[in-house]
Amino acid sequence: MKSTFKLASCCLLIFSFSFFAKTYAQSLSSEDIKAQYVKEWERAKAYTVDYLNTMPAGKYSFKAVDSIRSFAQQMLHLAQGNLFLMAKATGTESPAWGNSNLEGSATAQSKDSVMYYVTASYDYCANAVKNMDVTKWGENVKIFGMETTRFAMMIKTFEHQTHHRGQTTIYIRLQGIKPPQERLF
Repeated sequence: MKSTFKLASCCLLIFSFSFFAKTYAQSLSSEDIKAQYVKEWERAKAYTVDYLNTMPAGKYSFKAVDSIRSFAQQMLHLAQGNLFLMAKATGTESPAWGNSNLEGSATAQSKDSVMYYVTASYDYCANAVKNMDVTKWGENVKIFGMETTRFAMMIKTFEHQTHHRGQTTIYIRLQGIKPPQERLF
């Protein structure tokens, strides 16, 4: 009797769990994913602005060693990567300055200029995702001799900016400054 009761209770528990899981489980639509991805670009922009504001204006030309980019050049590379890669991913046209050599431009190295180019690149990425037709995310694009989907290319674009922002952590630390707290949300 006890074992029958335990078995019935266990079956009822399993049935209840599966019923409620099916009842309350939600699936994500492609529009939900798009909205979340736009939100992630906005979060990444805010986090990168924290980095830009943390480094003193007079230290934007700082290099950890002579053979690498300065802080400003890293951030300008991030900005131009955002434009180039997202344009390839979405098939949209990026701002004209995306094709110039900002890293080598003396007038682009100031804190104000870097802030402008970096924030504009994040705005471009968020808008490119927001305005892209999700039915085209599965289309293939070619880049650097490789082929991938537009969606995968958008993900790679996000990874690229994260990588270069992360590299600047050491620049900030070498100035004796604590880098910004991570922004997961």
